Order: sequence, then structure tokens, then C-alpha cells
Amino acid sequence: MTLRRPSLATVCAALCAATLLAACSQQSANPAPEAETATATVHPESGLEVIPVTVTSSNGEHVFAAEVAATDREQAMGLMFRTAMGADEGMIFPYDPPEPLSFWMRNTVLPLDIVFIGPDHRILNVGEGIPYNEVSVHSSGPAIAVLELNGGRSAELGIGPGDLVEW
Repeated sequence: MTLRRPSLATVCAALCAATLLAACSQQSANPAPEAETATATVHPESGLEVIPVTVTSSNGEHVFAAEVAATDREQAMGLMFRTAMGADEGMIFPYDPPEPLSFWMRNTVLPLDIVFIGPDHRILNVGEGIPYNEVSVHSSGPAIAVLELNGGRSAELGIGPGDLVEW
């Protein structure tokens, strides 16, 4: 029996094929971390970016996954028509420059805490958002943001005026 050695071209082709196969198999079994991160930072219903918002109160730190309503259109829509929101979820509405703010609850199904945040990142006041109510809830001074949480969540966690909010 005579053994034939494969040509250099045949060996290179086999190695390339094996490498490609291994790379393809690995990618399909383990998606890239970037893909997972990108999906995790966008809310599945609104499509808005989700960021951590931390409120530091006398009871400790409370972290919320907050959708960012950054544009006029996103802010006008807010949480309208939303029928559910997790206990540690919310929506943040950033404003620049600081200004007196008012929010109403037209077409908003969920009761909300409307947390007004001052230029020093401290809570000015917490308003009660009553579903479908078109009477405006006002900030007690110029605000740089509003954080909307499930109604009663602020009281439940001991969050109130003077507490620090970071995002």
C-alpha cells in the first residue's frame, strides 16, 4: 500500500473550511454580546432607549429601568395607552434648559407618580397622575426632568422631595 501525501493546496483548503465551519457554528450557538446589549437597552413596546435611573432616598438606592422620552413626539406620547408597567420601570422626560413643567394624563390608563426633578438633580415634588385626568400636575419650580413611576411607588419606597436622582 502506498500512502499519498495531500498537496499543500488541499491542506490549506481543508484548514480554511474547518475554520469557517467552527466560526459559523460558534456564532450560531453563542450570539455576540453586542447584539444582546443592544436589545436589552430598547423597550420592546415603545422602542425607546432604556437607561438606569437611580433615586437615593433615606431608605437607600432605588434603581429603575426608565424609557427615555427625549423628543417632542416621544414626550407627547409618554405612557399613553400603556396598560402595564413593571414595579421598577418608568419613563424619564429630560428638559434643557430647566423650566416650570406640567403634565396631564390624557389617554393614560395607568395611575402614575409624576416626579419632578430640579436642576440640582433633587426631587422638587411628586404629583399624582390620575388616569385620564386632563387637569395638569405642576412642578414646584424649574425642572430638568420628570420621572414617571407606577402610582404609589414613590410612597411605597419612601421617595420624596430632596432625594437625589441620577441617570
